[in-house]
Amino acid sequence: MSTLVIVESPTKAKTIRTFLPSGYKVTASMGHIRDLPQSASEIPAAVKGEKWAQLGVNVENGFEPLYVVPKDKKKVVKELKEALATADELILATDEDREGESISWHLLQVLKPKVPFKRMVFHEITQEAIAAAIRDCRDVNDNLVHAQETRRILDRLVGYTLSPLLWKKIAAGLSAGRVQSVAVRLLVMRERDRRAFRQGSYWDLKAALGAGAGQSLQSFEAKLASLGGKRVANGSDFDENTGRIIDGRDVVLLDEAQATALRDRLRDRPWTVASLDERPSVRKPAAPFTTSTLQQEANRKLRLSARETMRVAQGLYEKGYITYMRTDSTHLSQQAIAAARDCVERKYGQAYLSPKPRQYATKTKGAQEAHEAIRPAGSTFRTPQETGLSDREFHLYDLIWKRTVASQMADARQTHLTVQIQVEEAIFKATGKRIDFPGFFRAYVEGSDDPDAAIEDQEVLLPPLAVGDRPTCQTLDAVGHETQPPARYTEASLVKTLESEGIGRPSTYASIIGTIVDRGYAQILGNALVPSFTAFAVTTLLENHFPDLVDLSFTARMERTLDDISTGGTDWKPYLQSFYLGEKGLEGQVRDRESAIDPAEARTISLEGVDAKVRIGRYGAYVEVEAGSEIVKASLPRDLTPADLSAEQIETVIRQKTEGPDQLGEHPETGEPIYRLTGPYGPYVQLGQESEDNQKPKRASLPKGLTLDTITLEQAVGLLALPRLLGEHPETGRPIKASLGRFGPYVVHDMGKDGKDYRSIKGDDDVLSITLERALEMLAQPKASRGSRKKTPLRELGVHPEDGEPVNVYKGPYGIYVQHGKVNAGLAEEQTPENLTLEQALELLAAKAATKKTTRSRKGTTTTKTTAKKTAAKKTTAKKTTATQTTAKKTTAKKTSSTAGKTSKTTATSQAAGAGQEG
Repeated sequence: MSTLVIVESPTKAKTIRTFLPSGYKVTASMGHIRDLPQSASEIPAAVKGEKWAQLGVNVENGFEPLYVVPKDKKKVVKELKEALATADELILATDEDREGESISWHLLQVLKPKVPFKRMVFHEITQEAIAAAIRDCRDVNDNLVHAQETRRILDRLVGYTLSPLLWKKIAAGLSAGRVQSVAVRLLVMRERDRRAFRQGSYWDLKAALGAGAGQSLQSFEAKLASLGGKRVANGSDFDENTGRIIDGRDVVLLDEAQATALRDRLRDRPWTVASLDERPSVRKPAAPFTTSTLQQEANRKLRLSARETMRVAQGLYEKGYITYMRTDSTHLSQQAIAAARDCVERKYGQAYLSPKPRQYATKTKGAQEAHEAIRPAGSTFRTPQETGLSDREFHLYDLIWKRTVASQMADARQTHLTVQIQVEEAIFKATGKRIDFPGFFRAYVEGSDDPDAAIEDQEVLLPPLAVGDRPTCQTLDAVGHETQPPARYTEASLVKTLESEGIGRPSTYASIIGTIVDRGYAQILGNALVPSFTAFAVTTLLENHFPDLVDLSFTARMERTLDDISTGGTDWKPYLQSFYLGEKGLEGQVRDRESAIDPAEARTISLEGVDAKVRIGRYGAYVEVEAGSEIVKASLPRDLTPADLSAEQIETVIRQKTEGPDQLGEHPETGEPIYRLTGPYGPYVQLGQESEDNQKPKRASLPKGLTLDTITLEQAVGLLALPRLLGEHPETGRPIKASLGRFGPYVVHDMGKDGKDYRSIKGDDDVLSITLERALEMLAQPKASRGSRKKTPLRELGVHPEDGEPVNVYKGPYGIYVQHGKVNAGLAEEQTPENLTLEQALELLAAKAATKKTTRSRKGTTTTKTTAKKTAAKKTTAKKTTATQTTAKKTTAKKTSSTAGKTSKTTATSQAAGAGQEG
């Protein structure tokens, strides 16, 4: 008997194949084999004329979705049908969540099997799990399918209905999404809070005290806590909107003069221990990872984005190292608990084992998906060192292993120490912490890479003290403080907020954050997500005209309804009817509100403290001010964020526009003026003014560390003189130069026909002063040893069927691309690293390779024809040439016009497609 098993990916297929008997054939569907149309070209001719066709959902007929098999999946479907034709049984072994259930359902609809079929689910890929799953197969769960289908249709309805409105009112290419827009609003709300923030300042005293004498003298730190019986103010006592003490707070606020005077008065007075307090506490280990907590911790500890975390976790799961990585559950099976406890006993000893097995209650709103936490796979856990993994896979597995093992370890016991020391009417407080038993700290401490170092950092010991002791004051300092604005969201804190509010599903957070960044709604600065001016404009429009769609509680209620659909508690079609066509349905709201939205107003951003109008234009954000009877507009730098825009910056760009650039000085050799300017890509210097005779004046961007305020005339002259010739290479005699490029300063050895050898200038080296000797030292270093790393692929798709070489996805300076050997091919607009399949990648690479061959072939043909017919070409009359050129121009123009129309239509649909899919 022959059994066909279908999974989503080749990696998963390869792993499962090793656990099945010879009669089982495992193949991959490469994800979903059909979906709603992503572009106008995918809409079947039979329905192209229908007004709902581009929406991909027949809202007039029970919200029937229009499913199509994309062009890049037709070959996959053909191969699956061929494989099924020779099978006696079909097993659908896609992932156990709603998305996996939906993939299985679509496979049944397309393949229409005539042989028996069943659904197999498992949460880890091990021998035992696969064997158990085969014995316990079931039918496809229609409720889970309906929940996924409703989510997909909702995302399409929101994206395809709102995005075109944003194009008309704000700017082309924008997108709205059911969860995406709420996440963007969270970023914008935090940024508004930062703009509204008013800084407060306060002072206190910090003392270094000594207890004991001679060899036994121990120093410790104490801070001023109260004065005259009143608590001394700290940062939490300030109103963020006023910068003043919150009304009703009975505290002492010290300024610099008062703090300094108090320091001078208390320094030499006697200090006495007034009270001692020891408070024991117990810390319990955190629950094993869910999808969201894994994303948060990987972002904090490993600096991985949510998207990168899920990509690596997917690989670990498909290779059999961890359990399924999309889960809301913190539950551990008895097998997993036993494996974790065995690890604790073997590695740390019986004393570190919790007295009884621990189970954790899932606290997430609407928790669903898989039924177990993310943990190492199997009935015994391989230590990270035993896996043979490397790089990101090793570090993420190490994180999962430690967290799982720690969950079955004993509590950490610690004692909090508080000592109050009195000097005159002032009370100083010293705090400490003693770790009496580290417990699970030995394996895992949240936010720390090294548990042992974390234990040492957490322990703050105080010297032995008793009431009445007289410590000596070694130093006493007056310390000033300033309150800080609310912290921006990081990926970790945004994921935590979305989950705690019940917005979206943890399995979609990675793609949502990726979309926000990719579409320009936010940029990542350091580890923070910083919203753009466009994000402000879109959020304001949605808040003013469609408040429910960006309301946190409304979105959370939608999520709970989807959960009810997955359990059969709510009928999906009436819900869609109410959401889209009901009395307050989305279609009616957009129709009624569209005429009331003024595009000029929608493109204008209101920022607290900024009087000028900030607008969104075709090429980005710009400011608009009235200068007498004229209106002056000036572009804002692309890397400038709304929270950092100040009146001074606006004044600078407006002055630059009205009065011309700010002159730094004159070039010492030519006498030409050198100007300081700010453009869309940041600050730069310019030699001479732009004019008809000098249409492209010499310009140079400012390298990192230099600003328009700090740059000197000498430095500007040096930058404008780049590239600098440092000298000749002693071995080749070829020139070595220093210059400034798109990615920063560098030195380059021009080796002629052998190419160019580059090294980045980093650290203390300066492009304006680096010497030939230093450049030779840098060039002598192998590239691998100078800090450059082998590029890490965003995703490994598999191997090329022709040569077995890897096919990987990378992120480059010009976007995402797929690479095989020396061939690079960019992804199509609707494709993402997550949904790209090996089959699609092979088609992209083949098309790219064919283009290269055609180009080479055409060049060769042209050369041959030109050489062979050189004489004939000379005899061609001017009149004939002119006629031929005219005809060619007409034909080209006609073709271009026709193509442009088609491209425009397809592009618009594709942009909406991206807007209507959230992962």
